[in-house]
Amino acid sequence: MVLHAMFPKLSRCFSYTASRDWLYRQSFSVAGLRSVATNLGDGTTMSCWVPKINHPSKPTLVLIHGFGANAMWQYGDHLHHFITHYNVYVPDLIFFGESFTSRPERTETFQAQCLRKLMEAHGVHRMSLVGTSYGGFVGYSMAAQFPEAVDRLVLCCAGVCFEENDMKDGHFAVSNLDEAFSILLPQTPDKLRELVKLTHWRPTMDVPSFFLADFIHVMCSTHVEEKKELIEAILKARQLSNLPKITQPTLIVWGEHDLIFPLELGYRLKRYIGESAEIAVIKNAGHGVILEEPKEFARHLKSFLIDTQSTSLSPQLTLREKIQKIFDISK
Repeated sequence: MVLHAMFPKLSRCFSYTASRDWLYRQSFSVAGLRSVATNLGDGTTMSCWVPKINHPSKPTLVLIHGFGANAMWQYGDHLHHFITHYNVYVPDLIFFGESFTSRPERTETFQAQCLRKLMEAHGVHRMSLVGTSYGGFVGYSMAAQFPEAVDRLVLCCAGVCFEENDMKDGHFAVSNLDEAFSILLPQTPDKLRELVKLTHWRPTMDVPSFFLADFIHVMCSTHVEEKKELIEAILKARQLSNLPKITQPTLIVWGEHDLIFPLELGYRLKRYIGESAEIAVIKNAGHGVILEEPKEFARHLKSFLIDTQSTSLSPQLTLREKIQKIFDISK
């Protein structure tokens, strides 16, 4: 009881969230990545974890985060599955982490264009993408806008086929944008608890409010208005008829009990893309499938990205990439 009573006082001088964030930074560095900020011009800067040493013989994999904790928290436990097979890049999308723009655009189209510029700035012109939730919207847009740059695509619980009427018709846990803002951008411990309940299928332990307040302060207190505009841009007036088609091999991963973007959207997306898409439904998981069932999530990604790597990527290498592969002595 005495120790429990001391925690709120300790939290004033010690941040568990910031400490864990520091540990993730160390783990990314140990994995061979470094954090770099790149000026894209026009008042736009993007930060990204990039390889300390780029291996020309390896293909490139970009891991695109969603809302919530930053990219390190979302993908930190999955890096080791891919780091030996790919040159891995983990960007912060605009208004997340240290990424920022003074431009007015808020669409996933603009996010994808910025990501494309970022990768070109690092000399990367071809890549596979993994996008979870909002990151899947950006990944899909990049595959549609720059088909020559995207080899394979993984979309995890990304409601790309969502239509505005779906929300009005009661198919979601929220019925309007204001409700979506209050839950997806929690500013109080109670709202964060509500978000956790919506994104996780299995019940979680009740976390003390001071821990949740600390998380909100570190992870959810910056660019709140701009993030509201990002949410509005993907939800308002969205129609399936306006969604461009993509042709890249695509893996759709969905939690069976997703309450943010119901499973039906996954099947709708599979039908819309057609034969080039496959869907994997993970049982006993909700929207936060990447955290609830990390082993099952990784198994599907490894099967789609690594087990098929030799047959799906090698024939598509450019002449320059083939020469680099032959003379790469860094392996």
